[in-house]
Amino acid sequence: MTELRSTGATFTGCTFRSVRFNVGEHTDSAFVNCTFIGCNFFDATFRRCKLTGSSFNGCDFALLKVEGGNWSFVDLGRAELRGAEFSGVKLREADLGRAHCQEAVFSGCDLSAAVLAGADFSASSLVGSDLTGVDPAEVGLRGATIDVRQATMLAEAAGMTVVPTPA
Repeated sequence: MTELRSTGATFTGCTFRSVRFNVGEHTDSAFVNCTFIGCNFFDATFRRCKLTGSSFNGCDFALLKVEGGNWSFVDLGRAELRGAEFSGVKLREADLGRAHCQEAVFSGCDLSAAVLAGADFSASSLVGSDLTGVDPAEVGLRGATIDVRQATMLAEAAGMTVVPTPA
């Protein structure tokens, strides 16, 4: 599937083993409840795609770009997502536990109720993402870029009381 361009394709319950999605572009396609084992997503782009319920094991995501779409309930536990870019993606209840997300971009994503325990987001950008339920004691956030709303939410999650700045 290297350099493949798909639009509106649907895969349901498929197993992809050692498939190269390199430099591919997938738009408005669906990979629902699929299993990806040892696949390579080097420089692949997914636009407005649905991957709900899919799982990834031993995959390479170097330079992956995901723009919009629904990746809810996806299993990316322990995935190496360093440098990947997710923009406006619904990742509700996704498993990113112990994922390596250093220097990645999660811009405007819905990470509410996602499993993030042990994940490392060091030096990543999380600006505009919903971090509801994130326990800062369980997630590596050193050097991450966040917005003021997120800073307040994370401080409160850490047990701090946030008060307005006096005028």
